[in-house]
Amino acid sequence: MDADNAFGDFLMSRRARVTPAAVGLTGHGRRRVPGLRREEVAELAGVSVVYYTRLEQGRALRPSGAVLDALARVLRLDATERAHLYDLVRRTRTRARSSAGSAAGTGEPVADEPVRDGLRRLVTAVGAVPAYVLSPAMDVLDANDLARALVGAPGPASGGRLNLARHVFADPAARELYPQWEDVARQTVGFLRFSGGRRPGDLPLARLVAELSRHSAEFRSLWAMREVREKSYGTKSFRHPVVGTFPLTYETLTLPGDEQRSLVVFTAPDARADAALRLLGSWTAPAPAGARTGNTGHGSAG
Repeated sequence: MDADNAFGDFLMSRRARVTPAAVGLTGHGRRRVPGLRREEVAELAGVSVVYYTRLEQGRALRPSGAVLDALARVLRLDATERAHLYDLVRRTRTRARSSAGSAAGTGEPVADEPVRDGLRRLVTAVGAVPAYVLSPAMDVLDANDLARALVGAPGPASGGRLNLARHVFADPAARELYPQWEDVARQTVGFLRFSGGRRPGDLPLARLVAELSRHSAEFRSLWAMREVREKSYGTKSFRHPVVGTFPLTYETLTLPGDEQRSLVVFTAPDARADAALRLLGSWTAPAPAGARTGNTGHGSAG
């Protein structure tokens, strides 16, 4: 997951994004680089050019919190990007300690443990809206019936488990399901980038990034942009083949005592979305026992 100099590469990518005018710099002549020059960032952050250059080159491993805060301010980082900056510093320090002789260097691999029974019951009980349990590598570890009906079943190459990132980039149906596919793709890559910075020892995540990089030029292009997103809440549009096009809002909840999993719950922001979820729920609901045995006068619901 680009571990060699992830901190320096992230600084360079954010530096290239900030225009001189955005930080009040004018009249600096012809520019050979997009965004700010190294010396401009150093001056605005209150550090020497030599020190800032060492940061970008991965040769200064212990920047203080005050330096990181100053860089975040100059580079116009949002809250998620700032958190990612700190994650990358911790990751670089850990790797340095490892190379100096400590044990593991990049964090503990995430155990693929089953979802506990109480959480499974909770996901099932949230039956009026789609809900699923998500891993840092975007594996859907458990889902209720409405979520399965909304997103679809895992593909044949998935080993029986739906992975949302693989679904977005490798499943042609995803481009139909998400009317704003480009935005979904960008958010997906940003989440994987953020998750990788926080969990450098997550082997399933590393393997997923390597797989998608091999097979998807679009993924490679977005990954190279080094954007980070923390999908804690938001709105996503769906174009479902059964119930039509509608938006849903989502909230991502970190589970107490289980930081390796998140609970994602979708809700309807308007009447159109509410009607779509109700229709999808009725379409996926099992038929009553009497209807299955033919003991009622009602016909099939279709």
